[in-house]
Amino acid sequence: MKQLVLVVEDDDMIRNLIKVYLEKEDYEVLLAANGEEGKYLFEKHAPCLVLLDLMLPEINGEELCEWIRSQNRNEVSIIMITAKTSSEQKISGLKMGADDYVSKPFSPQELMARIEAVLRRGGQFCQRIALSGLIIKPRRGEVILDNTVVPMTKYEFSLLYYLMENPGLVLSRDKLLEQIHPNADSEVMDRTIDAHIKKLREKIEKIPSRPERIQTVRGMGYRFVP
Repeated sequence: MKQLVLVVEDDDMIRNLIKVYLEKEDYEVLLAANGEEGKYLFEKHAPCLVLLDLMLPEINGEELCEWIRSQNRNEVSIIMITAKTSSEQKISGLKMGADDYVSKPFSPQELMARIEAVLRRGGQFCQRIALSGLIIKPRRGEVILDNTVVPMTKYEFSLLYYLMENPGLVLSRDKLLEQIHPNADSEVMDRTIDAHIKKLREKIEKIPSRPERIQTVRGMGYRFVP
């Protein structure tokens, strides 16, 4: 599962440099050139980490940091990246809710090390799989569709998580059954799997004309179509 990082930085060169290093370390990356765009992407995509310049147009970094923390999204890590270097400014940034503070100019290697350290402390709670417009967060037990949390039973969540962990692979009913009822009688429970899949489809297939996310493979089982 890749972790999603939102970079909010108005300097094109710095923004793209950070993107190159993040992608080299196998992170997913979103880029915003101003605070308003950063707020929009944060709401839409729910990143694990925000790299936040303070001197931004439209909404400045301090305001954006305070807004993120006001959303009760404490699992999200925030690293401020700024030319403001005084101790008072750093302390102020940390009090606003930042997890770390990196001064410009900075070494990309140092920034990557700080990102790894911050996510090691808290980022495991923000791991996610994002496929076909769906986001699933296994540690939080959440499924998000169109920026809205979709209510799931324990069994529905387990099935969807297993299917999304194995995109494109055909999974038999027996395999799926092992995920939700390890000790169940397979003959009795085949119909239960079908019922859970039907309920899942009702919850995540919002657009009738769109190809099914969960596809039936006749005589074999089901697969999640990425």
